Amino acid sequence: MNASSLPHGLAPRSDIPRIPPTVRASKRPLVDVGVCAGPPPASLSPRGRIRGQPDLGAHATSRQDMPMRATRQILVLALDGCQSLDILGPIEVFDHASIEVPGAYRVELIAPTDDRTVTMSSGVRLGVAPLPEPPPRHDTLVIAGGAGAREGVTDAALLDWIARASRRARRTVSICTGAYLLAAAGLLENRRATTHWEYCDALATTYANVQVEADPVFIRDGDVWTSAGITAGIDLTLALIEDDLGPNVALAVARQLVVFLKRPGGQSQFSSALSAQQAARPELRELQAWIAGHLDEDLSVSTLADRAIMSERSFARAFKREVGQTPAAYVEALRIEHARALLETGAPSLNAVAQSAGFASAEVLRRAFHRHIGIPPADYRERFRQTAST
Repeated sequence: MNASSLPHGLAPRSDIPRIPPTVRASKRPLVDVGVCAGPPPASLSPRGRIRGQPDLGAHATSRQDMPMRATRQILVLALDGCQSLDILGPIEVFDHASIEVPGAYRVELIAPTDDRTVTMSSGVRLGVAPLPEPPPRHDTLVIAGGAGAREGVTDAALLDWIARASRRARRTVSICTGAYLLAAAGLLENRRATTHWEYCDALATTYANVQVEADPVFIRDGDVWTSAGITAGIDLTLALIEDDLGPNVALAVARQLVVFLKRPGGQSQFSSALSAQQAARPELRELQAWIAGHLDEDLSVSTLADRAIMSERSFARAFKREVGQTPAAYVEALRIEHARALLETGAPSLNAVAQSAGFASAEVLRRAFHRHIGIPPADYRERFRQTAST
């Protein structure tokens, strides 16, 4: 198997130094997950630190060539209503990196709370430490997203703490809608940033001095990093690991987590199909599923109306009302997504891509692609070819 036949972000094992898997023996839990109350459990330090495992994996045969590095302190800020993956996804990445390179990171989960717990949007509670005052010098400040982050923009004391803590950190990171807190604290002024695709427009409208970009999975602008929605926090944290410890460690962590080191495509590949509502009528829901599997066929309004056994006028009105898009816009968005998938895998012919996606010609594909994505399809394909070759 050669490198070009593997998914983007993965490399043949022969291309990198082997880092043998480590046997984990009675690993302590990262956080107290579940219904909890009162002080942190005994498995955590008095301040709730979530430590790396310096005693695991430090065998001479597997880590003797790893230089010792200073432990990097990571502060992860969570609020009530936070997304669990915004917190636990990055924590797991840092934890696995601390197994590959013992003592690389020490993670502390903190929150502005008196009872040492936060309740996530799932209803599960986590044990946390209070906000340290004053904020200590630390390596990375991570702000988790979720409903709590969006609501926290009105908390002047919290925003002041975030601004002061950011000045004491080497870098500042937001996951998902945690970008709202960074923007409200003035940390994204005249910077490029991203957030969950569903909230990009609102973030740009609310904070006009932030250069919001909807497509990237994450953005680094100087010492401030922002990620797209939820699982994109894992992608961003892998990039932090690569920046700190090098690509081989980041790739080893990605393999352990069974994720791409660099996932193909941006987040807008998810927005068109996922943001479209599912129709209430069973016949329209079935039609939506049928459209996705027949993009290279005639999908005109008359054809779709016939299949739904409705008049064209009634069908167009019902589809727009229940799906939130006109039939033509819905079909074109799905065709663009299909074309993107083909281009990302290096399809050699734009004519073949156009035919497979249901566009009348390569020129029609080019115009539609540029309208949706902002670049010509040939340039988009070339970007992935260059990425795959690095």
